[in-house]
Amino acid sequence: MKFDDLDRLMRPYETAYDFCVPMGNHIVVRLDGRGFTRLTKDIWQFDAPFDPRFRDLMTQTVAHLMQCGFNILYGFTQSDEISLLFHPADDTFARKTRKLASVLAGEASASFTHLHGQMATFDARVCVLPGAAQVWDYFHWRQEDAHRNALNAHCYWKLRQEGASERDAAARISGLKLAEKHDLLHARGINYNDLPAWQKRGIGLYWRDVAQSGHNPQTGEATQTTRRRLITDLELPYKEDYRRFLQGMTAVAAQL
Repeated sequence: MKFDDLDRLMRPYETAYDFCVPMGNHIVVRLDGRGFTRLTKDIWQFDAPFDPRFRDLMTQTVAHLMQCGFNILYGFTQSDEISLLFHPADDTFARKTRKLASVLAGEASASFTHLHGQMATFDARVCVLPGAAQVWDYFHWRQEDAHRNALNAHCYWKLRQEGASERDAAARISGLKLAEKHDLLHARGINYNDLPAWQKRGIGLYWRDVAQSGHNPQTGEATQTTRRRLITDLELPYKEDYRRFLQGMTAVAAQL
């Protein structure tokens, strides 16, 4: 069989399940580290419950993803997960979910591995959100997950440090209400509200136009230019303030 005939025969099997996100829908790609719970504790031996070294690896990986060929407005990371909000007009790879997920998972895996010096892999999924309100809900959801994870993690590891086994520590906090978890920490000298914001709310990366002063070497005159710079925000707002922050970001994107 000639190659062209064989290609026409086989190509439909490769693309049978391709889905392209229709324009007018928002794209968020969420990535998760594969096996990071075990790796961070047993192999890489990062400090628990939060290690600034791991935080920096994740934020640098997000920064790479936001500069690797896609038009991404906002990156959010907490724990071992990353969420990326695409510009609504981005049509890279014709918005094929298969391509978006596979390329970004590969880029994240390569970036983290290169930065850390030890092999790491990420998986990815594409979230198709019909409107801006769902975008705000999505990131509010992920920030609330960060908040719950942080509270549980601090309680769990405080109990572990006191000698509780993995099973006992997990069982101890599983039935506690929110206020009771705060009380558990407070009784041990920890005010949860005073913990670093990045642990409780996650970390955001976004673009900002920043004024930059300079001079014209030919005329010697002072100049003022605007540069687009990627900002890493360790002090994200919370609850309704965070929602307003997201509303502002999507509103600006709609005008671009």
